[in-house]
Amino acid sequence: MTNNLSSKLFAKAKKLMPGGVNSPVRAFKNVDGEPFFVQRAKGSRIEDVDGNHYIDYIGTWGPAILGHAPTPVIHAVHEAAKMGTSFGIPNLFEVEMAQKVVDWVPSVEKVRMVSSGTEATMSAIRLARGYTGRDKIVKFEGCYHGHVDSLLIAAGSGALTHGEPDSAGIPASFAEQTITLPFNNFEKLEEVFEKYGEQLAAVILEPFPANAGLVFPLEGYLQKLRDLTTKYGTVLIFDEVMTGFRVAKGGVQELVGITPDLTAMGKVIGGGLPVGAFGGKAEIMDCLAPLGPVYQAGTLSGNPVAMAAGLAQMKAMEEQDGYTQLEKIGAQLEEGVLSILKEKGLGYKWNRVGSMFCLFFTDEVIVNVDNVMKSDMDHFRKFFWKALEGGVYFAPSPYETGFLSVAHTKQDIEQTLEVISNSL
Repeated sequence: MTNNLSSKLFAKAKKLMPGGVNSPVRAFKNVDGEPFFVQRAKGSRIEDVDGNHYIDYIGTWGPAILGHAPTPVIHAVHEAAKMGTSFGIPNLFEVEMAQKVVDWVPSVEKVRMVSSGTEATMSAIRLARGYTGRDKIVKFEGCYHGHVDSLLIAAGSGALTHGEPDSAGIPASFAEQTITLPFNNFEKLEEVFEKYGEQLAAVILEPFPANAGLVFPLEGYLQKLRDLTTKYGTVLIFDEVMTGFRVAKGGVQELVGITPDLTAMGKVIGGGLPVGAFGGKAEIMDCLAPLGPVYQAGTLSGNPVAMAAGLAQMKAMEEQDGYTQLEKIGAQLEEGVLSILKEKGLGYKWNRVGSMFCLFFTDEVIVNVDNVMKSDMDHFRKFFWKALEGGVYFAPSPYETGFLSVAHTKQDIEQTLEVISNSL
């Protein structure tokens, strides 16, 4: 494996961009190395500028559920772009996308398109505050909701990777309005509502936290959240930017049968282009301008090319029975990984739901981010580079979730399991 051109590009990039990247985790700091630069991707594979090929389990951090450069999406992008790349005026694709989201997501009666997951969560929080007339919000340690000032408190994802859960540049007054709780702790949850319930505008969480590995709620935890927020008139927001349209058509809320008031969405519905969305009860959504007093806008919101790409991907998933395929592939990977761990006498924990997975380099029971943070970083780093040498690309951080696509084949999984075994 050679990386001469990647190294040269990174040296140049560091002179032009902070850290040489446009998103921190891409810098490979957590694995004590330098990133490779991709020149093309197709199906389950990516190729770097030095000609190295890898089986990819990042899938552009979730959106590539059909794999890279899927024919239906590429065709849709070409056709839409011919008609114009942006209008700043309503277009037919955004209406069709809105209908699809309302049809698929149990809690959504109305939806607004935006251009990123961060924008979706930011707007949902503002809407909840405007709707309730309250200021305080609750979030959970390890749940990452984008780089929103009031939400980048005890965050996950890249913030965890760099060991700085709180970002510089966030006023103390913002943080004072955000109450942070440990995930899966019933007692702390009840205490907060008893003390602040009448002041809480919203509770926001990833129902399956996926920016601190992949953590599952304890039995009854999400229902407890639903009961408490209903009792105190607090808006319950599910951040399903990662899990929405990924673990099921309707996201986690379809799987668990718990209906939030608002949902933040993104990734899969963009087909690889910049897209986010938030939606929920019509009564709440109608507080948005131009109907209500809560302002939100975006030049590229509902962009026709992005909408066409997302619609093509969603339609292809339906036509191919994609979620059934993903469960089969995921089960094959899971069975193989668990067998390897048993064979090697490793007590590392493994979590998976559908096409999302995480191998935790710890024998701790995974309940929240405190357990995740006890991962063996030295072993993870060695594993990451050994796997990359073997032609398999996992996230360059132990705090990230892996993603499968319908483009991953049985042979891909078999090759990956061999590399995992050798790397461990």
